[in-house]
Parts: sequence; structure tokens; C-alpha cells
Amino acid sequence: QVQLVESGGGLVQAGESLRLSCAASGRPFSTNGWFRQAPGKEREFVAAINLSGGNTYYADSVKGRFTISRDNAKNPVYLQINSLKAEDTAVYYCAAALTFRYMALMSDPRQYDYWGQGTQVTVSS
Repeated sequence: QVQLVESGGGLVQAGESLRLSCAASGRPFSTNGWFRQAPGKEREFVAAINLSGGNTYYADSVKGRFTISRDNAKNPVYLQINSLKAEDTAVYYCAAALTFRYMALMSDPRQYDYWGQGTQVTVSS
């Protein structure tokens, strides 16, 4: 049974950092992604990483502050968020895709087969 479990969210001050984790069980995936959804807004792509960790892709809005990573195919996927802003407040979701596709396509949530329950990140200013 496939499960994605996110952790690491919380209440932080603007300017601080957080590292979110996504632990997957059941099988390896070709690509993992992070999305976020703020209150009253649609789910938004944040970043994606392939199985080996050697290929990453970011939304333009987070480049330079967010880093997606993994140590190897068996380890969790991380999302390091630096210099947090109030507009980063959202529920952050981990997603996993079974089939490898061109990374630029992985900003589309329809490319993913499994989703976690989400972890809340709240940034106070």
C-alpha cells in the first residue's frame, strides 16, 4: 500500500527557515513533487525531483528560496524553505508519480498518482 507522509510544518516568523519531509512507503517513484495551497486559492506547483535526485524543477515564484532534495531513492524527499514570507502560508502537499516524464510537465498535478495529506506552514509577519 502506497503512503506519502509529510512532516516539518509549523508556525514560524517571517525570515526563518523550515525543512519539510515527505516519506514514501510502498514502492519507489519516478518523480516526487511538492505543491501548496493557500486559503481560497488553487493548488500551486512548488518543485519536483526525479528518482536519483539529479534533476530538479522549480516554480519561478520559489526559485532561490526553496530547495528540493533527496539523498537517494530510498530516503525521504525534502523541501528546504528559506527566508519565509507571509505569502508562503499554505498547506504543503507531497506528491508522487509512477511514470517518468519530462520534468517541465511535472508542474501539472494531473501527472501525479499519489498524494499526502499535507502539512500546514504558517508564517507570521
